[in-house]
Amino acid sequence: MLEQEVKLQVLGDKLDLRSLTWLCALADGDIETQRLVSTYYDTDDHYLVMQGLGLRLRNKGGHWLQTVKTSGSVENGLHQRQEWEYELDSQAFDLLLLKQTPLKDIVEDQVRWSALMPLFTTDFVRETLQITLADNTQIEFAYDFGKVTAKQLSTPIHEIEMELKSGSVKQLTHFARMISERLDLAPSNGNKAQLGYQLLS
Repeated sequence: MLEQEVKLQVLGDKLDLRSLTWLCALADGDIETQRLVSTYYDTDDHYLVMQGLGLRLRNKGGHWLQTVKTSGSVENGLHQRQEWEYELDSQAFDLLLLKQTPLKDIVEDQVRWSALMPLFTTDFVRETLQITLADNTQIEFAYDFGKVTAKQLSTPIHEIEMELKSGSVKQLTHFARMISERLDLAPSNGNKAQLGYQLLS
């Protein structure tokens, strides 16, 4: 499926979403909080990322997810890319499901597949709000605070992601501009995986 989201870097101190009453008033329901720990896989020479692909295993509240993403396109913080995400029974890739993604040829190449290894991890707390905008536009507002770790190095994660669930991209980007004016935010064309690769380099 096509994933469309706006990423905004938080430039100031840690946010207290509950104190932002104007934001919470727009939400359908209360803030949900989860810890997300993800491991990103690639070869030692970064073959996947050079093919414009990403592969991760994520632990989300005790449930495992495998995710494949393409690099897609990004402009002014708006990220648009293809994503395949599946829930797993255990902490092991489901190869049959991976063969339904652009990783098919890599999975079927035993030498290439066996060369994949865990390269870096992300570990962050995500606070989410479900928000309805004009034109029946539904977005998931997520505030992520944590770190990326590669080998002995780490760098902070401190960002807001607003993912379009249904409706208008125009409403999403308009809302992102409004949020940026009220909080100390800047459009981010990077992502968490890029932070990991930057640490490795």
